[in-house]
Amino acid sequence: MAVEVGGVAPDFELKDQHGTPVKLSDFRGEKNVVLVFFPLAFSGVCTGELCAIRDELPTLVGDDETQVVAVSVDSMFAQRAWAEKEGYEFPLLADFWPHGGVAQTYGVFDEERGLARRGTFVIDKEGVVRWTVVNAIPDARDLDEYRKALAAL
Repeated sequence: MAVEVGGVAPDFELKDQHGTPVKLSDFRGEKNVVLVFFPLAFSGVCTGELCAIRDELPTLVGDDETQVVAVSVDSMFAQRAWAEKEGYEFPLLADFWPHGGVAQTYGVFDEERGLARRGTFVIDKEGVVRWTVVNAIPDARDLDEYRKALAAL
């Protein structure tokens, strides 16, 4: 089941890199969300993408109106080690068990490889998906597209 623009983003709860439960609905009414699915921690393209998000975060999210949330099938422990190594301060959520369950809900789970494709969902404060893109696993996303989508909110 793919999530469509204009539809309500399915709610979920996953643990972040510190073991703290994070619910998508916790941001409702408070912040827009950039939900970023990525294949695997410590891999080259994923590191490049999330470092770019880390470095460009102020220009992406503006004045605290938007929260970046990144999700992969990695364990919470792998997420924490990676976040500490790379200095990621946004939540990295572990879609570890049931394996890829949230990625499946969002239509970005690659069954053959057992990991998430590079899916991004921009969700407004009311929980409505306003923009989405899904790239092939080897293809990095364009941060300028995030900026355009967020500017339209």
